[in-house]
Amino acid sequence: MPEKQKLVSGLFLVKSVIFLAVLAGAATVANLAVGWYGQSAKAVGHTTSTDNFEISIGQDSLRLAANTIRFDTQRKSGKTERVDMYLTWPQLAGYAQENQDLFDAKADSNRVIFLQLSQSTMSRDMSGRFEAIYSHLVQGEPQDIKFGLKLYRFKPDAGYGDEVLLTAKRDGLPDYVVRCLMPTPQRPSTSGDCQRDVRLGQDLTVLYRFPVSLLNQWQALDDGIVNYLQQRIQSEKPESN
Repeated sequence: MPEKQKLVSGLFLVKSVIFLAVLAGAATVANLAVGWYGQSAKAVGHTTSTDNFEISIGQDSLRLAANTIRFDTQRKSGKTERVDMYLTWPQLAGYAQENQDLFDAKADSNRVIFLQLSQSTMSRDMSGRFEAIYSHLVQGEPQDIKFGLKLYRFKPDAGYGDEVLLTAKRDGLPDYVVRCLMPTPQRPSTSGDCQRDVRLGQDLTVLYRFPVSLLNQWQALDDGIVNYLQQRIQSEKPESN
Protein backbone atom coordinates (compact mmCIF):
# COMPACT_ATOMS: atom_id res chain seq x y z
CA MET A 1 0.00 0.00 0.00
CA PRO A 2 1.43 3.44 -0.91
CA GLU A 3 2.78 5.33 2.08
CA LYS A 4 0.38 8.22 1.64
CA GLN A 5 -2.56 5.84 1.87
CA LYS A 6 -1.60 4.34 5.21
CA LEU A 7 -4.04 5.12 8.00
CA VAL A 8 -1.26 6.37 10.23
CA SER A 9 1.95 7.65 8.73
CA GLY A 10 5.06 7.80 10.88
CA LEU A 11 4.97 11.58 10.85
CA PHE A 12 1.30 11.67 11.83
CA LEU A 13 1.89 9.26 14.68
CA VAL A 14 4.84 11.21 16.05
CA LYS A 15 2.96 14.50 15.91
CA SER A 16 -0.14 12.98 17.42
CA VAL A 17 1.76 11.35 20.28
CA ILE A 18 3.42 14.65 21.13
CA PHE A 19 0.08 16.45 21.03
CA LEU A 20 -1.63 13.84 23.16
CA ALA A 21 1.20 13.82 25.68
CA VAL A 22 0.70 17.54 26.18
CA LEU A 23 -3.05 16.99 26.38
CA ALA A 24 -2.52 14.25 28.93
CA GLY A 25 -0.55 16.59 31.17
CA ALA A 26 -3.32 19.13 31.00
CA ALA A 27 -5.89 16.45 31.74
CA THR A 28 -3.99 15.34 34.84
CA VAL A 29 -3.99 18.89 36.11
CA ALA A 30 -7.71 19.10 35.35
CA ASN A 31 -8.39 15.92 37.28
CA LEU A 32 -6.48 17.19 40.30
CA ALA A 33 -8.36 20.46 40.11
CA VAL A 34 -11.81 18.90 40.12
CA GLY A 35 -11.87 18.85 43.91
CA TRP A 36 -11.08 22.54 43.93
CA TYR A 37 -13.92 23.16 41.52
CA GLY A 38 -16.32 21.59 43.98
CA GLN A 39 -14.93 23.46 46.96
CA SER A 40 -15.12 26.79 45.14
CA ALA A 41 -18.54 26.13 43.60
CA LYS A 42 -19.96 29.28 45.12
CA ALA A 43 -17.35 31.31 43.25
CA VAL A 44 -18.51 29.83 39.95
CA GLY A 45 -21.71 31.83 40.25
CA HIS A 46 -24.60 29.37 40.01
CA THR A 47 -27.88 30.50 38.49
CA THR A 48 -31.32 28.93 38.44
CA SER A 49 -32.20 30.84 35.27
CA THR A 50 -33.29 28.69 32.35
CA ASP A 51 -32.92 31.50 29.82
CA ASN A 52 -31.31 30.20 26.64
CA PHE A 53 -28.23 31.56 24.93
CA GLU A 54 -27.34 31.11 21.25
CA ILE A 55 -23.65 30.22 21.35
CA SER A 56 -21.39 29.68 18.33
CA ILE A 57 -18.29 27.49 18.61
CA GLY A 58 -16.39 27.01 15.37
CA GLN A 59 -18.86 25.80 12.75
CA ASP A 60 -21.57 24.90 15.26
CA SER A 61 -24.32 26.87 16.93
CA LEU A 62 -25.88 25.65 20.19
CA ARG A 63 -28.82 26.71 22.29
CA LEU A 64 -27.86 26.27 25.95
CA ALA A 65 -29.71 27.11 29.15
CA ALA A 66 -28.01 29.46 31.59
CA ASN A 67 -28.20 27.03 34.51
CA THR A 68 -26.23 24.39 32.59
CA ILE A 69 -23.28 26.74 31.96
CA ARG A 70 -20.76 26.68 34.82
CA PHE A 71 -19.23 30.13 34.61
CA ASP A 72 -21.09 33.41 34.71
CA THR A 73 -18.72 34.97 32.16
CA GLN A 74 -19.75 32.34 29.60
CA ARG A 75 -23.49 32.94 29.96
CA LYS A 76 -24.01 35.09 26.90
CA SER A 77 -24.94 34.68 23.27
CA GLY A 78 -22.37 35.00 20.51
CA LYS A 79 -19.16 33.44 19.32
CA THR A 80 -16.76 31.82 21.78
CA GLU A 81 -13.89 29.34 21.82
CA ARG A 82 -15.16 27.22 24.72
CA VAL A 83 -18.11 26.61 26.99
CA ASP A 84 -17.93 24.75 30.30
CA MET A 85 -21.07 22.95 31.45
CA TYR A 86 -22.31 20.85 34.33
CA LEU A 87 -25.26 18.49 34.44
CA THR A 88 -26.72 16.20 37.07
CA TRP A 89 -26.75 12.48 36.40
CA PRO A 90 -28.93 10.74 35.40
CA GLN A 91 -31.40 13.62 34.99
CA LEU A 92 -29.04 15.71 32.84
CA ALA A 93 -30.41 18.84 34.48
CA GLY A 94 -28.79 22.15 35.26
CA TYR A 95 -28.56 23.94 38.59
CA ALA A 96 -31.91 24.47 40.32
CA GLN A 97 -33.24 25.07 43.82
CA GLU A 98 -34.37 21.46 44.14
CA ASN A 99 -30.94 20.03 43.29
CA GLN A 100 -28.59 22.72 44.62
CA ASP A 101 -27.12 20.33 47.21
CA LEU A 102 -25.68 18.24 44.38
CA PHE A 103 -23.53 21.17 43.32
CA ASP A 104 -22.26 22.00 46.82
CA ALA A 105 -18.83 20.98 48.06
CA LYS A 106 -20.44 18.65 50.61
CA ALA A 107 -22.63 16.94 48.03
CA ASP A 108 -22.17 13.51 46.44
CA SER A 109 -19.73 14.22 43.59
CA ASN A 110 -20.99 11.16 41.71
CA ARG A 111 -24.10 13.03 40.64
CA VAL A 112 -22.61 15.89 38.60
CA ILE A 113 -20.96 15.53 35.18
CA PHE A 114 -18.56 18.21 33.95
CA LEU A 115 -18.34 18.99 30.23
CA GLN A 116 -16.21 21.22 28.04
CA LEU A 117 -17.28 22.17 24.51
CA SER A 118 -14.73 23.49 22.03
CA GLN A 119 -13.83 23.43 18.35
CA SER A 120 -12.15 20.20 17.29
CA THR A 121 -8.37 20.27 16.97
CA MET A 122 -7.98 16.68 15.79
CA SER A 123 -9.71 14.76 13.01
CA ARG A 124 -10.61 11.86 15.32
CA ASP A 125 -12.31 11.70 18.69
CA MET A 126 -11.18 9.32 21.43
CA SER A 127 -12.83 6.27 19.85
CA GLY A 128 -11.26 7.09 16.50
CA ARG A 129 -7.83 7.54 18.04
CA PHE A 130 -7.63 4.03 19.49
CA GLU A 131 -6.29 2.21 16.43
CA ALA A 132 -4.46 5.23 15.09
CA ILE A 133 -2.69 6.29 18.28
CA TYR A 134 -3.55 4.65 21.58
CA SER A 135 -2.86 1.11 20.36
CA HIS A 136 0.77 2.18 19.87
CA LEU A 137 1.01 3.56 23.40
CA VAL A 138 -0.32 0.63 25.45
CA GLN A 139 1.53 -2.50 26.48
CA GLY A 140 0.64 -6.12 27.26
CA GLU A 141 -2.66 -7.89 26.83
CA PRO A 142 -5.85 -6.08 27.92
CA GLN A 143 -7.54 -7.18 31.12
CA ASP A 144 -11.24 -8.04 31.05
CA ILE A 145 -13.05 -6.17 33.81
CA LYS A 146 -16.69 -5.62 34.66
CA PHE A 147 -19.39 -4.03 32.51
CA GLY A 148 -17.99 -5.30 29.19
CA LEU A 149 -14.85 -3.19 29.52
CA LYS A 150 -11.24 -4.07 28.73
CA LEU A 151 -8.41 -2.34 30.61
CA TYR A 152 -5.14 -1.42 28.89
CA ARG A 153 -2.06 -0.07 30.63
CA PHE A 154 0.04 2.65 29.03
CA LYS A 155 3.74 2.26 28.41
CA PRO A 156 5.79 4.06 31.09
CA ASP A 157 7.08 6.61 28.57
CA ALA A 158 3.69 7.29 26.95
CA GLY A 159 3.12 10.41 29.06
CA TYR A 160 -0.08 9.34 30.78
CA GLY A 161 1.26 8.69 34.27
CA ASP A 162 -0.98 6.34 36.24
CA GLU A 163 -3.93 6.59 33.85
CA VAL A 164 -5.35 3.48 32.19
CA LEU A 165 -7.29 3.08 28.96
CA LEU A 166 -10.65 1.32 28.91
CA THR A 167 -12.50 0.12 25.83
CA ALA A 168 -15.77 -1.66 25.08
CA LYS A 169 -17.48 -3.01 21.98
CA ARG A 170 -20.56 -1.22 20.64
CA ASP A 171 -22.99 -2.51 18.02
CA GLY A 172 -22.50 -0.69 14.73
CA LEU A 173 -20.21 1.92 16.25
CA PRO A 174 -16.48 2.28 16.89
CA ASP A 175 -15.32 0.94 20.24
CA TYR A 176 -16.05 3.02 23.30
CA VAL A 177 -12.76 4.44 24.64
CA VAL A 178 -12.15 6.32 27.89
CA ARG A 179 -9.12 7.23 29.99
CA CYS A 180 -9.32 6.88 33.77
CA LEU A 181 -7.19 7.52 36.81
CA MET A 182 -8.23 4.64 39.04
CA PRO A 183 -8.65 5.51 42.73
CA THR A 184 -6.37 3.98 45.37
CA PRO A 185 -6.28 4.18 49.18
CA GLN A 186 -3.78 7.01 48.77
CA ARG A 187 -5.77 8.72 45.99
CA PRO A 188 -9.53 8.77 46.63
CA SER A 189 -12.05 8.94 43.82
CA THR A 190 -13.08 12.35 42.48
CA SER A 191 -15.76 13.58 40.10
CA GLY A 192 -13.14 13.65 37.33
CA ASP A 193 -11.61 10.16 37.51
CA CYS A 194 -12.47 9.41 33.89
CA GLN A 195 -12.52 11.53 30.77
CA ARG A 196 -13.76 10.93 27.26
CA ASP A 197 -14.18 13.15 24.21
CA VAL A 198 -16.58 12.79 21.30
CA ARG A 199 -17.11 14.74 18.09
CA LEU A 200 -20.56 16.16 17.36
CA GLY A 201 -22.14 18.50 14.86
CA GLN A 202 -19.88 19.94 12.21
CA ASP A 203 -16.69 20.49 14.16
CA LEU A 204 -17.44 20.24 17.87
CA THR A 205 -15.45 18.34 20.49
CA VAL A 206 -17.20 17.48 23.73
CA LEU A 207 -14.87 16.47 26.57
CA TYR A 208 -16.68 15.15 29.62
CA ARG A 209 -15.42 13.95 33.00
CA PHE A 210 -17.09 11.59 35.44
CA PRO A 211 -16.25 9.47 38.51
CA VAL A 212 -15.04 5.88 38.09
CA SER A 213 -18.11 4.73 40.04
CA LEU A 214 -20.22 5.49 36.95
CA LEU A 215 -18.30 3.11 34.68
CA ASN A 216 -21.09 0.61 35.24
CA GLN A 217 -23.30 3.04 33.29
CA TRP A 218 -20.79 3.97 30.60
CA GLN A 219 -23.11 3.32 27.67
CA ALA A 220 -26.11 5.13 29.14
CA LEU A 221 -23.87 8.01 30.15
CA ASP A 222 -22.30 8.35 26.70
CA ASP A 223 -25.62 8.02 24.89
CA GLY A 224 -27.30 10.45 27.25
CA ILE A 225 -24.68 13.19 26.82
CA VAL A 226 -24.53 12.77 23.06
CA ASN A 227 -28.32 12.88 22.68
CA TYR A 228 -28.62 15.84 25.06
CA LEU A 229 -26.18 17.94 23.05
CA GLN A 230 -27.38 16.82 19.62
CA GLN A 231 -30.79 18.19 20.53
CA ARG A 232 -29.19 21.55 21.29
CA ILE A 233 -27.02 21.89 18.20
CA GLN A 234 -28.91 24.30 15.98
CA SER A 235 -27.30 24.39 12.58
CA GLU A 236 -24.07 24.73 10.70
CA LYS A 237 -22.51 28.15 11.01
CA PRO A 238 -22.84 29.97 7.66
CA GLU A 239 -19.62 30.69 5.83
CA SER A 240 -18.49 34.31 5.83
CA ASN A 241 -18.15 36.15 2.56
